[in-house]
Amino acid sequence: MRFMMIVKANKKSEAGQMPSDELIADMGKYNEELMKAGALIEATGLQPSSKAARVKISGEKRTVIDGPFAETKELIAGFWIIKANSLAEAITWATRAPNPSGNEESEIEIRQFFEMEDFAPSAAVQRAFELGKELEKSKKQAH
Repeated sequence: MRFMMIVKANKKSEAGQMPSDELIADMGKYNEELMKAGALIEATGLQPSSKAARVKISGEKRTVIDGPFAETKELIAGFWIIKANSLAEAITWATRAPNPSGNEESEIEIRQFFEMEDFAPSAAVQRAFELGKELEKSKKQAH
């Protein structure tokens, strides 16, 4: 199973404040543990919402909204995508993560990905699966 561990934004991350060297080192050690365990798929931090945009969709209408966005608690500062055998295992990994905000309060939300086998068989599901395989192939060729 794949899970996304979502690091919630805070005032510092939204201000574009970079993490300390100590936190970067701690995150590097943690990511190395995930890699050695074969659990890490992807991990990265995100730029603040002042450098972002949202596309609001209402029927056929599309509206672009430029950042920054007001509700910091609803924003994402970074994420990990991991492989785990269960939600409990993903929670264990999340509880071992260094505090993304240093000494301030932080929150990591854990969400499981849908996998192809979660869907009833259909032509649309089969095509989506084939596109996913093509994407993985192109990622490997790019590296």
